[in-house]
Amino acid sequence: MVGRVQWGSFLSLVTSESSRAALELSLRTSATSTVLCVLMGVPMALVLARTTFRGQRLLRSLVLLPLVLPPVVGGIALLYTFGRRGLLGQHLDALGIQVAFSTTAVVLAQTFVSLPFLVVSLEGAVRTAGQRYEAVAATLGARPSTVLWRVTLPMVLPGLFSGAVLAFARALGEFGATLTFAGSYQGVTRTLPLEIYLQRETDPDAAVALSLVLVVVAVVVVVLARGREAAR
Repeated sequence: MVGRVQWGSFLSLVTSESSRAALELSLRTSATSTVLCVLMGVPMALVLARTTFRGQRLLRSLVLLPLVLPPVVGGIALLYTFGRRGLLGQHLDALGIQVAFSTTAVVLAQTFVSLPFLVVSLEGAVRTAGQRYEAVAATLGARPSTVLWRVTLPMVLPGLFSGAVLAFARALGEFGATLTFAGSYQGVTRTLPLEIYLQRETDPDAAVALSLVLVVVAVVVVVLARGREAAR
């Protein structure tokens, strides 16, 4: 890609109105989906790592399903769930709430494909940390909530941070589920991967330039994450 970029016009290619709108939308929705992944993924990882119950394997399989499921299939599943005639979408539509083909749909699609990355990373960190210090804190009279906030989460914070970074990077590059569930509307649902796909048909030079921007952003995110983890 570096060899194919038209460096003389690189700046104008990546700073066009559509390119800037796509990049800003991608960063905003990816950050939002990462927050949702943390809010949902932390309890899931703790339950999978610290408890044993009937149906645990099934729950883990459902959580990890997006890792092996084609993103387009995930987008179709979301569409039939939150679309205007979907399982939940028809009730939301009656309330005047439209999810599909909106910025909310982009966030949901990104969250769907990114959540397993955080859960897998955090579950591994929780299992590795063990329960020794948690047991000591409980013996000393700490409440379960205190043990969680003062002992468990600080111990697994590097794993949580790494999982969040992986989730953000995955959300940033999401394409199939977003296109199927959210469509491609400039400034609303057209993220940077969708913009690259469209530019590939009309302006290959712009597509290559934007692809390089996406690669650089992803590399910077991963390097910063690794650097922070090493510092710990």
